[in-house]
Amino acid sequence: MSSGPVTGEDGIARCPWGATPGVMQDYHDTEWGMPVSGDTAVFERLTLEAFQSGLSWSTILNKRDNFRAAFDGFDPEIVAAYGADKVAALMADAGIVRNRLKVDATIVNARALLAMDGSLEELVRSFAPPVQPAPRTTGELPGRSPESLALSKALKKQGFTFVGPTTMYALMEAVGIVDTHLVGCHRRGAGTMAG
Repeated sequence: MSSGPVTGEDGIARCPWGATPGVMQDYHDTEWGMPVSGDTAVFERLTLEAFQSGLSWSTILNKRDNFRAAFDGFDPEIVAAYGADKVAALMADAGIVRNRLKVDATIVNARALLAMDGSLEELVRSFAPPVQPAPRTTGELPGRSPESLALSKALKKQGFTFVGPTTMYALMEAVGIVDTHLVGCHRRGAGTMAG
């Protein structure tokens, strides 16, 4: 696999992971690195990034509709009220990643979100870096940053779990706070929060 942007049959240059037509290319072209608004949208991305830990992102994307159905659209008020019966149902749901620690973390995080003074979205946005990275190859992509470490610590202080600095860096990339589309990729600079 190329480490720099790849030009597809359509003549468009993309990050290598989004170069092949399908779910990953669709995500690369239409969503990854674009701002989201509202705590529910940020909570969904945070949850999916936590579930992705140790797995491929394509696995999560291919199960995303199942996750949305299983977790009631990631409505934090509904998720925060889950009890033992719902957890058992989630653990029996082959349509999602059945990891008890991650299921429990989702519920803990929904409760932490509801207990916050202020907005999860605003908190996450407040850790935008002053200077954006400008990677030319995948080898130049950072896996974390001082800002993602600080965000991880801030969320843990609020009671969140499964929010390590690498997972938070992935969240920051996903919601357009950090632009790590490669230089030369057609999506580079397309997000409005990163800049």
